Amino acid sequence: MRLDKFLQVSRLLRRRVLAKEACEAGRVQVNGRPAKPSTAVRPGDVISIDWGNKVLVLEVLAVTPLVTKREAPALYRVVRETKQELPL
Repeated sequence: MRLDKFLQVSRLLRRRVLAKEACEAGRVQVNGRPAKPSTAVRPGDVISIDWGNKVLVLEVLAVTPLVTKREAPALYRVVRETKQELPL
């Protein structure tokens, strides 16, 4: 499955367009490498998302094209979440 679609299906980002923009801005990495929206995602991959003041690192557990909102968190496991203080 494509990275942008996985981010949208897993409810990490609300829309696929936002996932695409985050990837193109260099804020998403897969297995330590900057990722394009079309990067293939498989179980076991580690995804890092940089939201400016927060960095979320997660491991992909499953890849399915359609899931309910309640089932979405079962697609990944949060490895690390760090928050940073933004300078004023």
